[in-house]
Amino acid sequence: MEGLRGFAVLLVFLTHYAGMVEPWIAGSTETVRIASGLRHVGHAGVDLFFVLSGYLIYGSLMKRPQPFIGFMRRRVARIYPAFIVVFIAYVLLSFAFPSESRIPADPAEAALYLVQNLLLLPGLFPIDPLITVAWSLSYEMLFYLVTPAFIALLGLRGRSRRWRVVFLLAGAGALALHGALQGGPIRLMMFVAGMLLHEALAHRLKAASASPPAALAGLLALLAGLGAVLLPGEGHAAQAAQVCILFVAWPLLCLVCFGAPSAWLPRAFSWTPLRWLGNMSYSYYLLHGLVLNAGFLLLSQVLPPAGQGAWVFWGLLPALFALTLGPSAALFLLVERPYSLAPSSKAARIGGMPQRRTGASPTERRSD
Repeated sequence: MEGLRGFAVLLVFLTHYAGMVEPWIAGSTETVRIASGLRHVGHAGVDLFFVLSGYLIYGSLMKRPQPFIGFMRRRVARIYPAFIVVFIAYVLLSFAFPSESRIPADPAEAALYLVQNLLLLPGLFPIDPLITVAWSLSYEMLFYLVTPAFIALLGLRGRSRRWRVVFLLAGAGALALHGALQGGPIRLMMFVAGMLLHEALAHRLKAASASPPAALAGLLALLAGLGAVLLPGEGHAAQAAQVCILFVAWPLLCLVCFGAPSAWLPRAFSWTPLRWLGNMSYSYYLLHGLVLNAGFLLLSQVLPPAGQGAWVFWGLLPALFALTLGPSAALFLLVERPYSLAPSSKAARIGGMPQRRTGASPTERRSD
């Protein structure tokens, strides 16, 4: 799971890198096309985070009843320490570089905007996030708030697995239909995909004779998930089609990796550097965009963005990726690990995303 998280955050990095590097590659049509493709493919990384988050949180809540206040306290402790540090950095830099600031000039509007961001409202609400990637945290927080309630109100622990699966599929179908017709937060479907992944794995554990899908199926799911966001078309229906493909592809990829960890595909996702990246994925997720922006600002002083060509794109990619690792690792080691992941109690480890060998969304295990 750490490797899958590392892969997901690597996709997110590619999205932001491909967007920021465009002025330097404007003279190379083929490179611009490649960058555009990577920019779109990278969006699927957040969807994979949502699947892992849905899988972990739903599994934790289904395992045993948990007091809602205690559950949310653990979730807040998981998300906010690293978020607050990055939030403060963005605010300070907004005052230092007013031309780059998203904070309104009017004091009252500025105060409201900052409070909205602290409450993780951008994303589900039409508010421009101060931290670009923080829009996804509003989806996470909504999932944390709603899931314990509907598990308790519908008595899901006492229902049959078949009933739960049908219910979850119906909910996903309703989200897909509404998204295709009206738009809205259709990517909430990916949390449902993670919940269905939990049900599938739990069923497999009970049915000892059940064999996991072959690694080839996982590879096809991986290619389908990456290809889904490249499908042509615009509008609500096109986005719904993309999400529906990811709704099937990402849980299948996870099912292959979790169900047969000794197969070649899961072993690839267990590559140590990828797991290391996944281990600090939440800190990296929050901070890499700021570091990338700083890197490109410095680059513009020595290499003006005048359509330099393909060599800049491919040469800068590993260099700027390496640049993002240091600050992200510092945030993880100095803030996230001691304040969000420290095993202060068994309950804290179970409730949120936790332990070193489990993982989830950028805000899960290490936040999500």
